[in-house]
Amino acid sequence: LYYPLDSWFIKVTEKRDRMYELNKTINWKPKSTGEGRFGNWLKNANDWNLSRSRYWGTPLPIWRTEDGLEEMIIGSVEELKSEMQKSVTKGYMGKDIFSDFVVGDMSEENYDKIDLHKNIVDQITLVSPSGKPMKRESDLIDVWFDSGAMPYAQWHYPFENQAEFEQNFPADFIAEGVDQTRGWFFTMHAIATMVFDSVAFKTVVSNGLVMDKNGQKMSKRLGNTVEPFKTIATYGADATRWYMISNAQPWENLKFNESGIAEIQRKLFGTVYNTYAFFALYANIDGYSIVDKGISPIGDRPEIDRWIMSKLHSLIGTYRAYMDDYEPTQACRAVESFVNDHLSNWYVRLNRRRFWKGEMSDNKRMAYDTLFECLMVTSQLMAPVAPFFAEWLYKNISDGVRSYARANNFGEGHISVHLTDLALADTSLIHTDLEQRMDYAQRISSLVLSLRKKEKLRVRQPLQRIMLPVLNDAFQKHVEDVRELILSEVNIKEIEFITDTAGLLSKKAKPNFKTLGRRLGKQMKAAVEIISSLDQEAIAEIEKSNQFNLELDGEVFELTMEDFEIVTEDIPGWQVATDGPLVVALDMTLTDELIAEGYARDLVNRIQNLRKQKNFNVTDRIHITVGITQDIENAIAGFSEYIRGETLADSLELATEVDGEEVEWIDGSRVVIDIRRR
Repeated sequence: LYYPLDSWFIKVTEKRDRMYELNKTINWKPKSTGEGRFGNWLKNANDWNLSRSRYWGTPLPIWRTEDGLEEMIIGSVEELKSEMQKSVTKGYMGKDIFSDFVVGDMSEENYDKIDLHKNIVDQITLVSPSGKPMKRESDLIDVWFDSGAMPYAQWHYPFENQAEFEQNFPADFIAEGVDQTRGWFFTMHAIATMVFDSVAFKTVVSNGLVMDKNGQKMSKRLGNTVEPFKTIATYGADATRWYMISNAQPWENLKFNESGIAEIQRKLFGTVYNTYAFFALYANIDGYSIVDKGISPIGDRPEIDRWIMSKLHSLIGTYRAYMDDYEPTQACRAVESFVNDHLSNWYVRLNRRRFWKGEMSDNKRMAYDTLFECLMVTSQLMAPVAPFFAEWLYKNISDGVRSYARANNFGEGHISVHLTDLALADTSLIHTDLEQRMDYAQRISSLVLSLRKKEKLRVRQPLQRIMLPVLNDAFQKHVEDVRELILSEVNIKEIEFITDTAGLLSKKAKPNFKTLGRRLGKQMKAAVEIISSLDQEAIAEIEKSNQFNLELDGEVFELTMEDFEIVTEDIPGWQVATDGPLVVALDMTLTDELIAEGYARDLVNRIQNLRKQKNFNVTDRIHITVGITQDIENAIAGFSEYIRGETLADSLELATEVDGEEVEWIDGSRVVIDIRRR
C-alpha cells in the first residue's frame, strides 16, 4: 500500500549547485563516474527525505508542541540534560532519566549509562519557550545519514578530538561500489557541503564487481561462484591479491579466472624467487656481503649495471606517480615489466658469467651490489599488494646485514619491509639515452629471436647479419653503442644499416579493427579501402609523425599508430619483422663455417647439462672425451678453444670408443660424451 506521510526533509535543492561545484574538485576513479553518474545526480538532486517510520535507529532529535507551532532541535546529550532539568522543574517530568551521565566525561563507561534509542528518548518531555510541553517527533533518521556522518562520528566531533578531526578531514580517499553514488558517496558529500562547505573526501575509488571468467555475475544458482578460502589455500593470498589488482583497474569489473592466478604465480612470484635464488647461490659461494666493503658507487659500475639502476629508479618514479594517482593496476604492471623484461630476462641472463666465473673481483662485487639493490627495492614495491612474499624476500636479503645497515642509516636495518621508507627515485641515476639504446637492443633482439622461432632456427646456430633501416639521426648511434650486446644476444655476426629502403622493403597498412571498429561503425568499410591503399611514403610519414587524418563523408578522424597494423613483406633470402617503425631483416644464409660454430655451441650445451646431472660444482675443472661424428669433428676442429673455455675443460679429445653418457644430438641421433673432474 502506498499512502502519503508527513516527512522531514533536508533542503538539498538550496545547496545542490555548491555540491556540484565541489564535486569537480574530487579525484574520481574512474573520472566518468564522478563527472557522469554522480555529477548528473547532483545536478538534479531533490530534497533529502530524512525521516523514517521505524523502531530501531537514530531518533530525530526534534521536539514539538502539540499544535506544531514551537519546536526544538537538540544537538548534544549535555543540551538534552539541560532541557530535561527545565522539564523536571516545570513538572512535566518526574526526574532526569540521564542523571547518572556526567557532562564532559567522554569515556565509554559514561556513555554506557544512557540509551538514546526511541523507546527511551520518547519518554522525555521538554518545555517550549512559552512553557508548553513538547514531545519528540516519532520518526527516526535515515540510516544513510548515519553513514554520511561517519567522518565526524568516528572522532566524536565536535565534542572531542577537534585537532585529530582537522588533521584528517577531508579524507584522502574512500572506496566503495559504484552503486553508492546515490548512497554513501552522496550523503557524505551532502553533509560536508552543507556543514563545512567542503568535500568529505579528496579521492574516491568506485569499485567494480568480481564476475566469473565469462563476464557473468557469480551466483549459486548458476554454479559459477568461487570459494575464496579455497583459492587462497591453493594459490596464496599474495598471488590472488596481485592477480586481482594487476588484472583490471579496481573500478572495472574483473573477470575472475584461476588460471590467471597460476600465471601470476609463475611469471612474477616464480621469477622473483628464482632471481633471488640465483643471487643467494653465488653470493654464498663467494661469501658476498655489503658489510665487507659497503655498496660500490653506481657511477663506477659497468654500463649494464648503470642501465638496470636507471631502470630501477625510473620504475620507482613511475610506481610512486601511479600510486599517488590511485592507479595500483598500472603500478603493479610496471613492477611486473621491470622484473620480467629487464631484471630477469635481460640483466641477470646477460650477467650470469660475472657471477660464476673467477674469483671475487671489483667487477663481480658490483654485479652483486646491483642485484642486491634491485631485489631490495623490488621487495618494497611489492609490499603493498604482496605483503607476505615481500616480507620473506626482504628478510632473506637483509639477514646478516641489519646491524651494519642501522649503523650506516640504510633502510635494510629495519626488521620488516613494512617498516622501511619506500625508496625515492634518484634522478641523477636515470639516464634516458642509456635506457633508449638498451630499449633498442631489447626490441631488436626480440624481433630477431621471433624470426628464428618462426623459421625453427635454434639460437645456438650463428647467422651472418641483420639489416636495420635507420629511423632517425640518433638511432644508428644508439644501436652502435649496443652493437656487441645485440650480436651476442641473437648470435649474429654483423649489423648493417640502411638509410634508403625504397625498392628494398615493402610495407602494407591495415586498420586495427579493435581500436577503430566501435569508433567508425558503419564507416569502417570505407576506412579499410583508404588505409589499405596507402603508399610507402604515406606509411613512412605515419610511422614518423604517429598521426594520420582520415576523412570519411566530410568528417575527419585523427588516427595514431595504434589504429594501424603495418606489416613488412619479406625480402628474398631474408626474413623481416617489425615493432612499430622498427624493422629488422635477418639474413638466413648458412655457410659451412657458421654451421660448424653452431655445432660447437650445441656441444657446449650438452656438456653443461652433463655437469649439472653429475652435480659438479660450478668451479670444477674437467676433462672431456667425445665420440666422433662428422658434425662434432668439424666443430672441434674450428672451435676447440671456445668449447674448453665455456665448459672449464683442461682437455677436449675425440675418440671412436667412449665410456660415457649418451645424449641426444640435433638431428635426433645419439652422441657419447664423457666428462670427469680434474
